[in-house]
Amino acid sequence: MKFTLKLVSIVSLVAFAWACPDEEHDDHDHSHSKRAFPSTTLTVPSRSLEWGDINFIHTTDSHGWLLGHQKPSLPEPNYSGDLGDFSSFVHHMKDMALKKDVDLLLIDSGDLHDGTGLSDGFPVGGVDAHDSNEFLAQLPYDVMAIGNHELYIYANTLDMHKNFVPKLKGRYLSSNVNITLLDEHNNIVNVPVGNRFAKFKTRKGRKVTSLGVLFNFASNDKNTTVQKVADMVNESWFIDAIKEEPDFFLLVGHMPVQKDNWPLVFNAIRAVHPTTPILIFGGHTHIRDCVQLDNRSMALESGRYMETVGWLSAKLDKKGSTKNITFSRRYLDPNRVTYQFHTKTNNRTFDTPLGKSITKGLNKLSASFDLGFTFGTAPNDFLLSRAPFPGNSSLLTLFAAEAMPVALTINNTRASIPNVMIINSGSQRFDVYQGPFTKNDQLTASPFADSFLFIPNITAGIANKVLPALNHAGSENKRRELLSAWERELYAKGEVDMIYRKWLEEMDRRDGVERRAAGNLTMGYVTQDSCPGVGDDTLHAPLPFFSSPDFIGSNPPAVSDDTPIDLVFVDFIESQLLQILNGVQTAKTFTTADVQVYTPVLSSEVLGLYAQKVWN
Repeated sequence: MKFTLKLVSIVSLVAFAWACPDEEHDDHDHSHSKRAFPSTTLTVPSRSLEWGDINFIHTTDSHGWLLGHQKPSLPEPNYSGDLGDFSSFVHHMKDMALKKDVDLLLIDSGDLHDGTGLSDGFPVGGVDAHDSNEFLAQLPYDVMAIGNHELYIYANTLDMHKNFVPKLKGRYLSSNVNITLLDEHNNIVNVPVGNRFAKFKTRKGRKVTSLGVLFNFASNDKNTTVQKVADMVNESWFIDAIKEEPDFFLLVGHMPVQKDNWPLVFNAIRAVHPTTPILIFGGHTHIRDCVQLDNRSMALESGRYMETVGWLSAKLDKKGSTKNITFSRRYLDPNRVTYQFHTKTNNRTFDTPLGKSITKGLNKLSASFDLGFTFGTAPNDFLLSRAPFPGNSSLLTLFAAEAMPVALTINNTRASIPNVMIINSGSQRFDVYQGPFTKNDQLTASPFADSFLFIPNITAGIANKVLPALNHAGSENKRRELLSAWERELYAKGEVDMIYRKWLEEMDRRDGVERRAAGNLTMGYVTQDSCPGVGDDTLHAPLPFFSSPDFIGSNPPAVSDDTPIDLVFVDFIESQLLQILNGVQTAKTFTTADVQVYTPVLSSEVLGLYAQKVWN
């Protein structure tokens, strides 16, 4: 199938806003004309959306990216729409649904916390995402589900339960997630964070039974509880909830649509209702994916970081039918070109009052958090997976070989002692782009506040063996065993970077070189899922992908092998490192008793300290 591609300069889309004087259009807010739009071209979607009787707009894993991606380096402009733009898009799509006389529901699958300065850059005494969630609450979400990032810190979970959940009026779902707290009589109670399920009717009168399920997450904070999915489906409340047949089941949850436990929920429903349509909206692994568990269901996963807006539609038939349901799904690049194409609007008619208000409010919040504070100016782009490691454009090289040795030795009494510094590569979460390196950039690139520990007096010869051994533990079979166990442990803790990276790697390997060489496509996601047809709304060439090790470290010190040095590492990898250290030498069995704190500097502060010292 061939598509005609059109490239539209995003600058041209805002030209009308720049051209009209404020005094002639008092009712037209010009906040968008003041935004730092990338001076690049964006590709128009390849074709119109397919509407059905029931239609869905889906977001997941937004992680605070509510001001969109505003850096000019590709592929960031693909995702340059902010939450205000998205709100305007939803408004126009709802109007279109009314004119078509069909249902349109807005769905979110969790992980509102942890990712940008808007969620994480709050002043001392604040609560993560409390302020940014106020803007999400202004959108007409029909169902939202809890994510694992709502559970790492009890204060965040409590804030969601008290302040955010009530705004959804029974539609914020946490089927297998509870919180322990004091009730109004000071009794300790264990209650769902949101609601276990919801039953409601759509605008067109269709009956819906909805559940919100979290994967088997194991790193939730104390006083929160995550029940295993296998146990949840045997609960009496679950059995009662699915007993009555609705027009369709709507399963929304923070769980990937493949290789996890959705089949347990699906099969439990199918045992009671063999033909009722089931729509599943998943999340967590940050990829675009789709799967059909049978001919009357579809499951959609819509990426991460507001880099994807999902679309799903279904043409429903009579109850009891066993025929194939006609579904469609699409992965949209969230930018104003996409939004205006699908809503048949232009830059004069697209923005709604609420959309403009949300954009203005988010910018005000950003300013109040001082997210524009500049540590220094990055001399070039530093990339996680699109540049070879080691290399001058690799963020992992920058962090391990340059930033850690500078930042961790500032005002450190052990600065004069040679060292080897080791950290897991997953500690870095997003690219750093050329230009001002701000407080917000620091929070997006390196969000994890891990502590640095050390063991003193390890001879250089032994210390230098630890990093290679971490990355190449024994024989190939042994390494695979350890890596598999490590990945399972990380997954239970909520880590999904290894899955997202494998997805990028497969995308590049499939046809990256060929499609990039053609030169007629901009870079972006190129999805191959198991649902029929082409899922990507905008056609791209895949991003280049370069592999990197699981652990990275500073350059070995120029000392003899018998020189005592400091072995420095983050607390996140302490157990693995001790195991490896005891494997590369037999003179002593090291335990946690041998470990000390190296510096008060946290891993999330390293890049900022380095930028202040080197990039100014």
